[in-house]
Amino acid sequence: MINQTTKNKIEALQNRYIALAKGNEPLLKEIALAEIPEMVYNSNAIENSTLTLEDTERILAGDTLNRKVNVREVYEAKNLAKITENLLKKNKHKLNIKLILDLHKTLLTHINDSIAGRFRSGKEWVRVGSHLGANPKFVPTLMQELVENYNKKSNSYFLDTIARFHAEFETIHPFVDGNGRMGRLLINLQLMNVGLPPIIIQNKSKNTAYYPLFSQYQTKMKFGGFTALFALLLQEALHKRITLLTAKKIIPLSVWASQNGVKPNVAANKAKRQTIPAFRMREKWMIAEESITNGLITNNEEE
Repeated sequence: MINQTTKNKIEALQNRYIALAKGNEPLLKEIALAEIPEMVYNSNAIENSTLTLEDTERILAGDTLNRKVNVREVYEAKNLAKITENLLKKNKHKLNIKLILDLHKTLLTHINDSIAGRFRSGKEWVRVGSHLGANPKFVPTLMQELVENYNKKSNSYFLDTIARFHAEFETIHPFVDGNGRMGRLLINLQLMNVGLPPIIIQNKSKNTAYYPLFSQYQTKMKFGGFTALFALLLQEALHKRITLLTAKKIIPLSVWASQNGVKPNVAANKAKRQTIPAFRMREKWMIAEESITNGLITNNEEE
C-alpha cells in the first residue's frame, strides 16, 4: 500500500498533467508512441527475450538486424508493438473478456496460432518456477469473476484496484503462453482508461522490484507491493510528460547532479524514489536542467 502523502503527490501531478494536456494531445500521443520500443523491449526482456533495445528499435523500424535471432522473438516485438500502438489510438477500451482474448490473439499471431486468443483448457497446465497456474477447468470462470470485480464501482484507490487485478491475473495465468506480456499490457490499458499515461516496468530490476511481489501475493494475498511499484512508475511517467511540455532543456541526471554538487548515487536513488522529477529515456535517467533541489538532497543523506 502507499500512504496519503504519495496519493496526494500523484493527484497533484495528475492535475498538472491534465491541465497541460489541453491543446497538447498530439504531442502527448507522440511521446507515448516514441516509448513503444522501450515498452516492448522491457516487457519481452522480462520474459527472457534476447533482443536488446537497439534490436527492438530496428525491428520496429523495419530494418534488418546484424545478427541472427529467433523468428519468434521478431514476432513478439512486432505483435506487442502493434497492440500497444492500437491501444494508444483510442482513449478508452472497456475491459472485458472479449477484449482480453482479442489482444492475446494478436499477441501470439504467427507465434502459436493454436493457442492464440483462447484461455487454457483440458490438460493445459502451466508452471512458473514453483507456482502452478489455476486449474484449466476453472480459468474461464476465474477470469470472468476477475473482470467483473474490477469493473464494479469501488471506493478502493485506483492503483490498488489495478495492482490487485495484476496480481490475480498472473496468479491465474489464464493462457498457455503470453501471460506476463498480457498482464503488463492490461496495466497500461487500465491506466489509460482513467486518463493517465502508460508505465514501463523495467527489465533491469525485475528480480528485485517485480518478481518478488508475486510471491507476496500468492503466499500472503498482499498486493501492496504492486501498488507501490506502479505508483513510482506512474510518477515517473507523469514527470516525464510534464517536463517535456514545460522544460527549456533536458539533460542527463549525472550532469545535473554534477552541476548541483550532488553525488551521482544520491541523485540516482532520489530518481528511483521519485523525490526529484527525473525520468528514464532509453534506459538513461534524465531531468530538466532548471530543476532545483529545494534542500531535498544532501550528500550526507543515507540512501
